[in-house]
Amino acid sequence: MNLQQLEYFLAAARLGSFSAAADELHLAQPSVSEPVRRLEAELGLRLFQRAGRGLVLTDAGRTLRPHAEAVLEQLREARESVVAVRELRGGTASFGTFGTAGEYLGADLIAEFRRRHPKVRVRILSLNSAEAAEDVRAGRLEAAIVALPIDDEGLSVRPVAEDELVFVSADAGRLRRPMTIERLAGTQLILPDASYGLADPTRRLLSELAQRAGVTIRPDVDVEEQSTAIELAAAGTGDTVAWRGLLHGGRRKPPARLGWVPFSPRLALTLAFVFRRGAPLSPAARAMVELVEVRLEDTRRRIEGTPPRRMPG
Repeated sequence: MNLQQLEYFLAAARLGSFSAAADELHLAQPSVSEPVRRLEAELGLRLFQRAGRGLVLTDAGRTLRPHAEAVLEQLREARESVVAVRELRGGTASFGTFGTAGEYLGADLIAEFRRRHPKVRVRILSLNSAEAAEDVRAGRLEAAIVALPIDDEGLSVRPVAEDELVFVSADAGRLRRPMTIERLAGTQLILPDASYGLADPTRRLLSELAQRAGVTIRPDVDVEEQSTAIELAAAGTGDTVAWRGLLHGGRRKPPARLGWVPFSPRLALTLAFVFRRGAPLSPAARAMVELVEVRLEDTRRRIEGTPPRRMPG
């Protein structure tokens, strides 16, 4: 028994003849009647009997009919659900972002996505880059935007934007010249992403540079949120580091008491999309990736050419 046989059986039952069913299905009459005959042979029972010039269902045919209708309806619903996902009339956009991505991408990212695709569910997780990469690798997320470097085992990585790490302070005396990794090691440093340690890309970058310079980066204050580190720096508790995209292009303006300067040499961080290697993206996830890429480009344009903010001494 196959779906084609059930479809031809139902058409003949509804129209009362194999010829009428064949006309509706745009087939030759034997192409409809023969599969039904094979179905009858498989079941060992006649499904139709002659009534004048037409066909009527036997008891076996009447018993089969509701089951055949249910099977084909389930098939129709299955096809429709897949088409809905393909046409973004259904499905779920499952996407991960690094911790401060909300500042980069804007709080209205989800609202804009929903305006474009109102039938698609959205699942956005804000994570550290290392954690977001792990969730993609494990299949809990389809894609994520992360800061490199990350462990890329089992992942496809597509760099999409670059940002610059800058030194942030409320002390104008520390902002007279670019910061170096050697001088950074001597500051009262506040760093975010405390629970991730060296799994955090920013901390890993600073640690590797410090090792090569023969110094140690040891924060005096560890916090979780970048916003907390910036608030503490504004209060004079210590100094911190941040990405220019967050300071220049973020939703919230940094406190007026803060200024920042670049590092010498320049410290760049690469933002990248990560996907599970070999796993195709759903249309919903692909649409989210495209929107995030547009937002990142908008942020790049906003901060391009904007100088550091040095406070008057």
